[in-house]
Amino acid sequence: MAIKRTSYAVWKRGLKDGEGSMVVGNKVFEGKFSFASRFESGEGTNPEELIAAAHAGCFSMALSATLEKNGYKPVEINTTATVILEMKEEGPRIVEILLDTKAKVEGIDKETFLKLAEQAKEGCPVSVALGGVNRITLNAELI
Repeated sequence: MAIKRTSYAVWKRGLKDGEGSMVVGNKVFEGKFSFASRFESGEGTNPEELIAAAHAGCFSMALSATLEKNGYKPVEINTTATVILEMKEEGPRIVEILLDTKAKVEGIDKETFLKLAEQAKEGCPVSVALGGVNRITLNAELI
């Protein structure tokens, strides 16, 4: 069974003077973006922030599933994903993603938690889809 998810983007005019908007799903989120919001510090969102949100959400769910599969009960998982974009000779490239997660889990020790968090990172569908990124780093902490 294939599950399809759709989002939409429109861009008007040139790269530096243009503007766009992105719509996620059935208008669950709509955000404007521009050259400044992507490559400088202008107002609006950008594709990298949306990738970060998707990765944070996917990883949190994957960690929850991995913990449950191994007999642990997750109470709360908070993940921040930071996407690092660098200007390379061939153009802008996502070179690293940092997943910083803090979780409250019943009855688990730190070593087991870190092992299962790493498994979740490797199995998370968004991590797999982003396999071309040089480095996806995980900092995991029990709270």
